[in-house]
Amino acid sequence: MAELESMVGDSRVTVEDFRIERGKIEEFARSITEPDPVFREEAVAADRGFDATPAPPTYPRVSRFPRYRPDDLEGYGFDLGFQPEYVLHGEQAYEYERPLQVGDVLTGTTTLETVFQREGGRAGTMTFAVHETEYRDRNDDLVVTDRATVIETSGAVENGDDGEGETAEADAASDEDGETRVPDPVAVETVRSVDDLAAGDAGPRVVVPDLERKHFVKYAGASGDFNPIHYDEPYARDAGNESVFGQGMFTAGVTSRVVTDWFPLAAIDEFGVRFQSQVFPGDTIVATGEVVDRQPDDGVVAVDLEATNQRGETLLTGSATATLED
Repeated sequence: MAELESMVGDSRVTVEDFRIERGKIEEFARSITEPDPVFREEAVAADRGFDATPAPPTYPRVSRFPRYRPDDLEGYGFDLGFQPEYVLHGEQAYEYERPLQVGDVLTGTTTLETVFQREGGRAGTMTFAVHETEYRDRNDDLVVTDRATVIETSGAVENGDDGEGETAEADAASDEDGETRVPDPVAVETVRSVDDLAAGDAGPRVVVPDLERKHFVKYAGASGDFNPIHYDEPYARDAGNESVFGQGMFTAGVTSRVVTDWFPLAAIDEFGVRFQSQVFPGDTIVATGEVVDRQPDDGVVAVDLEATNQRGETLLTGSATATLED
C-alpha cells in the first residue's frame, strides 16, 4: 500500500485529441439502447437548442479508446499493479458544465485522488483507487469532471460479496405460478420547471428485456471497454465467474436514460452510480428514479436512481441533479 499511497495526488494527461464525432455518438447511443433522436438527428438537436448533436451523459467513457491515449497509455494512467481479471468498477460520477457535442476536442487530465483497502467477505481484501479526470476543450474551459472508483479483489466476486447488495421488491413481481413478471416501461413528459415536481414523484421506467451477449459486445465496440471478461466465455469462467457479464457502465448508460427522458439534457448537472451486482445474458434491466429533493429558489431537483434485474435484485443505485430554469 505504501507504494500506491505515494502516488496519491499525482496528475497526468490521460486523454488527448478526444474528438466528439456524430457517428460515434449515434453508435454509443444505440449501444445503451437509447432511442432519443436528439443523439442522431441534427434537426432535432437544433430544435432543442443545441448548436450541434449532443452526446449522452456517460459518453466520456469513449475516451478509453487507444487512439485518444498518449503513448498507448492504458486504464486511468497509473500502474497500480491491479490484475485485470479481478478489477471491478465500483462507482462512477460525472459533473457537467455543459453537454458534450459534435465538434468538441477535449483533453483529459487524471489525478489519483486516494487509495485505501478494506475486507470484502468472500472477495478477500479489496483495494480501492479513486481517479478524477477533468476534460477541457480547446479554449481550456472545463466541460465535464469524471470520478471513477476501481476495486481490485482477491478473487472473483459474486453478487453481494461486498455486503452492499440488496433486493428491490417494488418493480419486480411474480405471477401465481411463481414466474417473474417484468414491469412495463413508463414514459413521462419532459419536466422543465421545479414547480411541476414534488418529493416522491416517480420518473420514467426504462426496461431493457432479455439481454444477450451481443449487447455487451456492442457496448465494448462503442465505448472502448474491451475487458474480455465481458465477451470471452472461457476467460470469464477461468476468472471464477459463472459466465460473461455486462459492463457496469452499460447498465449505467441504460440508467442514464431515466434522467435524459425526464429532464432536458442541458439541465443535467450531475449523474453518478454505485455498482452492486452483475447483469448476465438473459437478464432484464429495469431502471427507475424518484424525486428526493427540490429547491424552488434555485430550480434544482435531486433524484435517486436504481436499476434492478427481473428478480428485483439491485444492479446499481445512483443519483442525479438538474437545474430547471423555466
